[in-house]
Amino acid sequence: MKVPFISASELETITAQFPTPFHLYDEKGIREKARALNKAFAWNKGFKEYFAVKATPTPAILKILQEENCGVDCATEVELLMSRKLGFTDIMFSSNNTPAREYAYAREIGATINLDAYEMIAFLKETAGLPETVSLRYNPGGVFALGTEIMDNPEESKFGMTHDQLIQGFKDLEAYGVKEFGIHSFLASNTVTNDYYPELARQLFTLAVEIKEKTGVELSFINLSGGIGVNYRPEEVANDIAIIGKGVHEVFDEVLIPAGLGHIKIFTELGRFMLAPHGLLVTKVLHRKKTYRDYVGVDASAVNLLRPAMYGSYHHITNMTNPNGKIEVVDVVGSLCENNDKFAKQRGLPEARVGDTLVIHDTGAHGFSMGYQYNARLRSAEILYQENGTARLIRRAERPDDYFATLYGFDFEK
Repeated sequence: MKVPFISASELETITAQFPTPFHLYDEKGIREKARALNKAFAWNKGFKEYFAVKATPTPAILKILQEENCGVDCATEVELLMSRKLGFTDIMFSSNNTPAREYAYAREIGATINLDAYEMIAFLKETAGLPETVSLRYNPGGVFALGTEIMDNPEESKFGMTHDQLIQGFKDLEAYGVKEFGIHSFLASNTVTNDYYPELARQLFTLAVEIKEKTGVELSFINLSGGIGVNYRPEEVANDIAIIGKGVHEVFDEVLIPAGLGHIKIFTELGRFMLAPHGLLVTKVLHRKKTYRDYVGVDASAVNLLRPAMYGSYHHITNMTNPNGKIEVVDVVGSLCENNDKFAKQRGLPEARVGDTLVIHDTGAHGFSMGYQYNARLRSAEILYQENGTARLIRRAERPDDYFATLYGFDFEK
């Protein structure tokens, strides 16, 4: 079973102060995770974690990571704006299908631009000019497998450029006067294995040697991106970042050191791994319904956590009020007018009575950030469970006036 990072009595105090649903984050857990990551890669002098803002675009969370020596990875102009307002100086801009104005702003604030397509080299040159440092995103195509298990299918991904485009891209960039170079690649999502990063590193380190041989370009950094996942299911074993860091170190020494590339910095973008386990969606049971199935209706919905509806993802659920209740098989559902608005389907859970408090686990990344306003359901609050044991509101819940704000003046009257 998964154990929440907060006790039932402490959570009861918080729910008495803040109405559900809301996302709750564990400051202590976030800091410990950042420190463990930095320790695991301390062997690389230039190591930097660029936290993926898209995972948890919440200033209070980003400030914690900033204090723990993390940078940020942005995909859009507004994410860049937020990061700049928060005082970040280590910013990676990994966008795709990018408007010219966003490249211009990235250049203005000194973000490292990671180009998704070969065609974007000419586009960036013409619209915003080429900076001294440019990174290229690589897509090897085919399928990515560990042993006999296929992890993902890069060839179907819209991201990155081919091998030949990458080689030509570095030749072009060097001819245009670019001084420093990097590569970035993402081959599989949410891997629950300590072997993924070392294997990805082997492919990219070998590629770095080939780039040097074919173009004369010596990379300054290699961005291993994300892909290290979390154990959403309780029977899964969590990744061990110390083992992962050691594995990457071994490949670094085996491949890059003999090639005279021991100066290369290692970057990561571990949004999910960094935050998902340190967030809970807190919700209360509103209704029970019995038809062909037994339904537990809660006050949260896919508006608050889209992953189960969009991907069929599993999120563990704990009944904080009645943890030892009789096990019953139920669907846990929200109130949206969509049949996929379900947090659990035919799952055995302790009896959930009207008024009980449930927590949905591992929502700290891609939880609040994927929220939306279907059925005019409004986005929930975010609360930080601080190291001193107190709760702090870090984003208020939306109100009807927030929803109406963009409508005033367009045939809509207050």
